[in-house]
Amino acid sequence: MRTHERVLARIEEGLAAGTWSLGERLPAERALAEELGVSRPSVREAIRILEAMGIVRTAVGSGPGAGATVIDRPAAGLGAAVRLHVASGTLPVSDVVRTRVLLEASAVRDAAEGRWGDADLAPLRAHLAAMAVPGLGIDEFLEHDQDLHLGIARLGGNQLVEAILSGMRAAVASYVATGAQAVADWPRTAARLCAEHEGIVDAVARRDAAEADRLMREHIEGFYREAGLGER
Repeated sequence: MRTHERVLARIEEGLAAGTWSLGERLPAERALAEELGVSRPSVREAIRILEAMGIVRTAVGSGPGAGATVIDRPAAGLGAAVRLHVASGTLPVSDVVRTRVLLEASAVRDAAEGRWGDADLAPLRAHLAAMAVPGLGIDEFLEHDQDLHLGIARLGGNQLVEAILSGMRAAVASYVATGAQAVADWPRTAARLCAEHEGIVDAVARRDAAEADRLMREHIEGFYREAGLGER
């Protein structure tokens, strides 16, 4: 085990044991280094890794907000990892799509079966209305598209699924934007996507989990096929 990995293991143990909770500061670099018998640069490297993973936030200085504070933002690390692996070519877009289908089909079923009131559907309806505006640019359309999908996942109530989908957002945005540029008639495709989104949200509103699941799968897989992304 490399030196900085010993530091990471010690911090993981502390988090699991409840030694530090959300909003609390980790021990100072010097204290951790002395406790583990390692150098301060090794501690610093471990903290940088934790920050990239979204586990801590760091601040310089000597005041009460200085040092590393536990924040736990799982989507931050997941997003960076997925985005880089897709960019390197080691993680095929087809795998991202299949993972999306599995997670979003589960999320939309949970949403249809969840405990919520009519007011909770308002943000989803707002995104539907925004996407239906004539002449909306592709970037703006896709931004609302992703917000809608994440809103459905949030309605489902599974925080881990929401975090994973949020972390995948950049990778999903990349392949969807590529696909949108590739379709022959984007306005026609956008209108179809709007209709599909309407159907999904309506199924959730009716609490028809099976129909919401089916429509979500067809929606994601249909765009993937139409854009010819499986041929890349």
